[in-house]
Amino acid sequence: MKRLLSLLLVGFCCISTPALADESKQERDIYRDLETFANVLTLIQQYYVDEIDSNKVIAGAINGMLGSLDPHSAYMTPDDFKDLEEETSGSFTGIGIEISIRDGVLTAVAPIEGTPADRQGIKSGDQIVRINNELTKNMTLMEAVKKLRGAKGTPITITVHRQEWKEPREFTLIREAIPLVSVKYTELEPGFSYIRVSNFQATTTKDLRNTLKSIKKKHRILGVILDLRNNPGGLLDQAVKVADLFLDKGIIVSTKGRNKEEQMQFEAHPGDGYGDFPMVTLVNGGSASGSEIVAGALRDHKRAVIMGTTTFGKGSVQTILPLPDGAGLRLTTAKYYTPSGESIQATGIKPDIVVPLTTQGDSAAAPSSPAKTIREKDLPRHLENDKGGKKQSESAAEAADGNDEEEFQQMEDIHQIAKRMEQDNQLQAAFNTLKGLAHSPGQRQK
Repeated sequence: MKRLLSLLLVGFCCISTPALADESKQERDIYRDLETFANVLTLIQQYYVDEIDSNKVIAGAINGMLGSLDPHSAYMTPDDFKDLEEETSGSFTGIGIEISIRDGVLTAVAPIEGTPADRQGIKSGDQIVRINNELTKNMTLMEAVKKLRGAKGTPITITVHRQEWKEPREFTLIREAIPLVSVKYTELEPGFSYIRVSNFQATTTKDLRNTLKSIKKKHRILGVILDLRNNPGGLLDQAVKVADLFLDKGIIVSTKGRNKEEQMQFEAHPGDGYGDFPMVTLVNGGSASGSEIVAGALRDHKRAVIMGTTTFGKGSVQTILPLPDGAGLRLTTAKYYTPSGESIQATGIKPDIVVPLTTQGDSAAAPSSPAKTIREKDLPRHLENDKGGKKQSESAAEAADGNDEEEFQQMEDIHQIAKRMEQDNQLQAAFNTLKGLAHSPGQRQK
C-alpha cells in the first residue's frame, strides 16, 4: 500500500510537472493535501484498532470528497453502473421510488406509478429512517438504492416518518420488476387526449411519437394535456426530443459549463406535424430536470399553457465519467437554460396558471395533511441560481402557489378517467382550459 501511495503522489507530480514550473499556490496546496491524505491513510493502517479494508476506506474518502459538492454528484461502483443501465433501459427490480438525501435524512421525492411504494401509499416528503431495521442516517444515496433494490419477490421493510404522524410506521413491501413504462394515454373526449410521461428513458420519444400517431389515425387532434407531474427526469436527449415533437423551430435548451464541450445548444426541427393543436402541460413540485426542460421550452415558445405548481428546480446536467476499474463518477458538469436564457436552478418553472392540488371526491373522508414537497432548493449543498434579481419573483410565485405541500393523487389505471377527473382538480382545470383554447378561433398558442 505504501508503494501504491508513492506511485499516486509520483503520478500526480508527473501530470503536473509543466504547471509546477510556475509554483502557483493552488498547485502547492493540492500537492500538500494529497500528501496529507497519504500520511493519514498510512497512520490508519498502522494504528487503527482493527485491521482495515484499504479499498473501503479509500472509497469512503472519495464519497466524502464528492459529498462536499452538490447533491447530484456521486461515486458509482461497477454495480452502480449496471443499475444505471437497467434504469435508463426501461426496468429494474425494487420497490419503485425516487429518493434523495435531505438534511442527512433519506427522503422520498416521488413514488413511481403502479409500483409497490405507490400502492402502499408512500408520499413525497416521507423520511425513510430505517431499511430492514438499519438506520439510514449515515447512508450514501447509492448505498440506500442498493438496499432498496433486490431480487424479485423478496420482502423489504422500511420505517417511514411523516410530518403529521406521532410515531414512525413500518411498511413491508415485496420487490418486483419495475417496468418504467414512461408514456400512457387515454381519451378525455373525442379529439381531446390526456398523455402522461412519467420519466425520460431510452424509448420515451419513440413511444410518445407512436402514441400521437395512433391518436391522429383515429381522429383530428383538437387538444392534448401533457402531464409531467412527478416526472423526475432521466435522459437529457430524450427530454429534448420530446419537446422537439411539439416545436417546429427555435432553441429547446442550452447548457453552459466550464469546459467547451459543455457549451451546447439544442434546437427544434420542423416536420413532426404536432405543432398545430392547443396544449396544456401539467407540472408540480415533483417535476424535475428533463420535465423542466420540456415545460420551459413549451412555455417560452408559447406552445403550451403551463399549469399546476412550481417545479422542483433541478437546472443542472450530470455527466457519467468512467474510471479505469469499471467504476465512475456522476459529476455535475453544466447548468441548463430555457430558450429565454433563464436558469431554473433552485427556482423551478413557474406555471402560467397556478392551480394548487386540493382534496376532492369523498367529502366524508377527512383528508390527512400532505407531506411537504421536496424541491432542489431544500437539498443541502444545492447549486445556487446564477441569475441576479430572482428572489422577489420567486417569493411571489411561492405566495401564488399557496400551500405547496401537495401530493399528486395517482391512479394505477390511467383509463379510470372519470375517477381521476373527480379527484384531480388540476386535471379538471387543465381540461377546461384546453377546451377553451380549442374553441376560441385564432387563440392557439403561437
